[in-house]
Amino acid sequence: MTKIKRHKTTFLKTFFKERKQVGALAPSSKFLVNKMCDKIDFENAKAILELGPGTGVFSKEILARASADTKIIIVELNEEFFKLLQKNLKDPRVILVRDSADNIDLILRENNIKHVDAILSSLPLAVIPEKIKKRIIIKSHAILRTGGSFVQYQYSLNAKKMIEKKFGKIKLGFVTINIPPAFIYHATKA
Repeated sequence: MTKIKRHKTTFLKTFFKERKQVGALAPSSKFLVNKMCDKIDFENAKAILELGPGTGVFSKEILARASADTKIIIVELNEEFFKLLQKNLKDPRVILVRDSADNIDLILRENNIKHVDAILSSLPLAVIPEKIKKRIIIKSHAILRTGGSFVQYQYSLNAKKMIEKKFGKIKLGFVTINIPPAFIYHATKA
């Protein structure tokens, strides 16, 4: 079995096993990965936070684009995905943490990082309880430096108002070549 096929199988099994942690049937397409990563200023980013990386399709692209001195903090709650990421992300820039995105402020503090330049989130906001979802958005805004990018994808517009309430106006994109097609929310901290 090829590595890609193993990742898709792992993703699908985890989707059915952990419905509250996994919001998709398959890893994101290269089209979605590229569109989201295009929103990040990799040239000037010193710290990037990735939330809910799953099998690591975004992580690999972030690593490919980031500078040699960029810290990349990756937060994954699901144990199976975390083990897969531990095995596949052997890069000294990566700080891999198994925890809830609700604790991002503590995670950064433990790693002596005050702010991040960008946040890329694959969190399934539609299935996260409302209180936790709000805290994640509030904490994301708090740890993002002024001018930094918050990039999130979703399969619906259900989190748009919540993100706009904290970040102000967001730019909305749409990627049709993904299973399922996805909306991209892009906010810049004022």
